Amino acid sequence: MAEGGAEGNQPPREHPRNLQGLLQMAVTSGNAEPGPIEPMSDERRQWLQEAMVEAFRGQMDEIEQMKECLRLLEPSTPGAERGESSNEAQSDLEQREGALDILAELCENLDNASDFCKLEGMRLLAHRYLEHEEQGLRWRAAHLVGTCAQNVPKVQEQALALGCMRKLLRLLDNDPSEAVRIKALFAISCLVRAQEAGLQQFLRLDGFSVLMRAMQSNVQKLKVKSAFLLQNLLIDHPEQKEVLCSMGMVQQLVALIRSEHSTFHEHVLGALCSLVTDFPQGVRECQEPELSLEELLKERCQLLKGQEEFQEELDFCETLLRLCFCSQPDESSMDR
Repeated sequence: MAEGGAEGNQPPREHPRNLQGLLQMAVTSGNAEPGPIEPMSDERRQWLQEAMVEAFRGQMDEIEQMKECLRLLEPSTPGAERGESSNEAQSDLEQREGALDILAELCENLDNASDFCKLEGMRLLAHRYLEHEEQGLRWRAAHLVGTCAQNVPKVQEQALALGCMRKLLRLLDNDPSEAVRIKALFAISCLVRAQEAGLQQFLRLDGFSVLMRAMQSNVQKLKVKSAFLLQNLLIDHPEQKEVLCSMGMVQQLVALIRSEHSTFHEHVLGALCSLVTDFPQGVRECQEPELSLEELLKERCQLLKGQEEFQEELDFCETLLRLCFCSQPDESSMDR
């Protein structure tokens, strides 16, 4: 029996209006009894083309959205500098911030991130917005650089070629806004992880020193994220351990562990563990008597014992005791 249309009793089949409908049509057609292959009719070809256009229209709409956002961001001077009123200037700022927010959401999609760069979006961020006088635009620009660069080598290469690494390190080191510094660190992480050219730029620009200063800041979130990035860089690039030891990184990490206890210490201890693992020079530096690290670690084990929320930090302490001092926490002192 024929299916629908003029030859059957069922109403004509509606053409699918999106990709999901197109797939559903394919499934439905696949359940029909096999028959001889016939050339595609003009009508069927037409609805298939229309369905494909509809299915991919969303992607085209997103490209148009990015173009519209970039058109809004393109003017080089904010409203107040054009002699506009304070209300108009505030509206201009909010529109720019909104455009950057929309772009960040769209560029979570890797294809959109690549298209954003083809539209010269990354150049606009690097040359105008990363160092904009408005902190709300600076942190959004840094966030967008990181969002675009995640796991997209071509985007990473373009951002590096445009000088983003130098500007991001400057923001991380010196910007008065906590939000800007945190977003700059996020973008730096996206440019150095699994990207050799990014790591080399980071090293040439003394990035490890900037990272250490971030760990010594008063911003808890920045301290935690900096220590976490350091730990991961040491895991991914053990060849950098000698450089870090020559910078006095062991001594600086131990000094951070001696500060008032916080959840941040877990990541510092993790970084120190990564630094000394399979690296005798790091072990020797941890054993320096003036650091009194063995005593510090045993005291910390005593403090943390029985507190489930600090289990990972306790594990790092015990690992360091084993690696550097061939010892375990003193059970008798821990039970007191």
